[in-house]
Amino acid sequence: MSTSSPDVTVILPCAGYGVRFGAPYSKELHSLAPGVCVIDRSLEAVVELARSGLRVRLVVVFRTHKLDVVGHLASYARDFSMVFVYQDDSLEDNLSGAIRTALPLAEGRVALVLPDITLVGPGSERSLVEAVGRTEPSGWCVVASRGHDPDALRELGALRLGVRETGTRVLAAEEKPLCPDGFNAAWAMVVASPRQAHRLPEIALKGADSPLVGASAVEVAGFVNFNTAGTPG
Repeated sequence: MSTSSPDVTVILPCAGYGVRFGAPYSKELHSLAPGVCVIDRSLEAVVELARSGLRVRLVVVFRTHKLDVVGHLASYARDFSMVFVYQDDSLEDNLSGAIRTALPLAEGRVALVLPDITLVGPGSERSLVEAVGRTEPSGWCVVASRGHDPDALRELGALRLGVRETGTRVLAAEEKPLCPDGFNAAWAMVVASPRQAHRLPEIALKGADSPLVGASAVEVAGFVNFNTAGTPG
């Protein structure tokens, strides 16, 4: 496997406790089909990114209660290089803190992929490849879907998408808005250019001005957020 600098670094935050999921195992390992669990579906777009010819580094942020997930990821050693880092407890104990933990290990364009979100719809596995190629001129691109109800948008990175001459763009963005009126979509993955990657933690902060405004958007039919063990796969 190549040890050269990656074209794309994918941050995979796996340090959460999954309290809402309420199962005696890590939600990333929840079975969806024989031999296929949630994290396998989450990584389909990352595998496709590596198959496109780009050099991919996966930075996995974890804690000791996720060693079962670390073991599962051994099966991806031939697909891309992997780095494992314990979440820095001196930072925020949330998604933003996980991103900050991973950023010193990131090179090239930086993608955020959540291990409990799986894309659905024809061609969705190619969406990250397309998003990586569309980060300019804004420095950002999101993989997003429409059709989420207001209750779902309150728990997601909400967006308002609109069509411009240059394609679909993010007109407004807010993390888990209390009032989701005016939002019509949510992001599943985010890609930042090297010059914008330092702002990636801001997308996960409630009440912060989101750097995603103006970003390009690659739309997919939908995605599933595995918050609970009863989430249909």
